[in-house]
Amino acid sequence: MNQHLPAPRAVTVVQLPDGTYTYADANHLPAQQAPQQIVQHIHQAPPDRTVQRIALGSGVGAGAVAAGVYFGPLLVGVLTAIAANLALLAFLAVAMVWGVTTLVKSTGNTGSKAASKSLRRR
Repeated sequence: MNQHLPAPRAVTVVQLPDGTYTYADANHLPAQQAPQQIVQHIHQAPPDRTVQRIALGSGVGAGAVAAGVYFGPLLVGVLTAIAANLALLAFLAVAMVWGVTTLVKSTGNTGSKAASKSLRRR
């Protein structure tokens, strides 16, 4: 009696996204993929990120890291500007002292020249 029936096919019950079940031919189902292996490489931070490494290692958090990243270069810029201003002020002070002494020497009378010579001897 089973001789005139078609050969049985591999039929699988699958659940559709809407929650209903249906029969599906196993040949038309997508192939099951093996789980992907994720390879994660962990590298050390470069040596100039010491503050960030210390902040992360001690559990301080992202705020300290952000402050180190933001305020580090800002601090370098501010200190450079301050150094440039001090160098300019020092140059102006030297120029003004040189100008005043030259002016005093050139306009001084004999009494002032004698006083300057007596100061040089001591």
